[in-house]
Amino acid sequence: MIVTPDGFPLNYEVLAGNTAEKTTLADLLTKIESMYGKSRRVWLMDRGIPKEEMLRLMRNTGVDYLVGTARKLLDSFEQSVLHTQWQQVRNDVYVKSIKDQDETYVLAKSKARLKKERAIRHRKLRTYLAGLEKLQKNYRDRDRFMKRLGVLLHEAGSCCKCVDLQLPAEGAKVSPNNFKYSFNHQAYRQMIHRDGKYFLRTNQTDKEPIELWEQYMLQTRVEQSFKELKSDLSIRPIHHQLEDRVDAHIFIAFLSYCLQTTLRQKLTSSASGLTSPAVLEVFSKIKLLDVYIPTQDNRMLHMQRYTEPEKEHKILLEKLRLRLPAQAPPKIYSDRVTAG
Repeated sequence: MIVTPDGFPLNYEVLAGNTAEKTTLADLLTKIESMYGKSRRVWLMDRGIPKEEMLRLMRNTGVDYLVGTARKLLDSFEQSVLHTQWQQVRNDVYVKSIKDQDETYVLAKSKARLKKERAIRHRKLRTYLAGLEKLQKNYRDRDRFMKRLGVLLHEAGSCCKCVDLQLPAEGAKVSPNNFKYSFNHQAYRQMIHRDGKYFLRTNQTDKEPIELWEQYMLQTRVEQSFKELKSDLSIRPIHHQLEDRVDAHIFIAFLSYCLQTTLRQKLTSSASGLTSPAVLEVFSKIKLLDVYIPTQDNRMLHMQRYTEPEKEHKILLEKLRLRLPAQAPPKIYSDRVTAG
């Protein structure tokens, strides 16, 4: 989905479920330029989406980008970054940048991100060490032992590098004598050194690191749009067997998102303390009823009425400068009641 920096949707496209984002990026660039022209825009992307060849093509064709990149790339610039002063963006966010040829690299660190990453790492390490302890006590068959160890290594991820393992020889029974593990403090210190930090790269060499960081944060609004589509508007899971039904489902969700975005924008100027879901929840208490009343001459009187708005509804309607439509006029049908 394509949205403006304020979150307003422009267009969307449905791709096959087995399509990788990095394989469709080139076609997407061409399509957007053909539909909206080659205006000055910046492509914000997570790490792993653009390949190095794609970034080179974007630089050569004058397309601006600002993308996340792997922290291991920091190894090439670590000495240059050390001699650069941090600039404070917020109370807990600091940035610094270096220029290399036709690109600018921005290093950012966040205290909130640091706490989050440390908490995740500690939880994984505790689970991993507890699992190794159980392996040492309970498993004797090496094949079953290796399968369970593989599961633990997968769950621990990069945290497994902090623990040195001595594995039993092939064919030997597992025992505390031939299976040992120890915590590697040096590896742990090297790993946590970059916790809370993330690395950005861009071909916008004329901008300051604070401006680039604020620009990258616009991506959170795009991510919020997907969050609202998937959760608030229940676009997923989709249980359809036919492709046209999937397209119809997503189209309705897209229209709903357009309305929700419009409501959020109106709230910004009139009731900034409220969110779109909160307002919709309040308005959901207004019910639309269908009342059918039989008449003496065997006809049916149909009246469609919404319930009387309460005080909180009236306040919200006034703030949003909205008015409920007039009650629908009654209808009478001659074929709704049969004799007998």
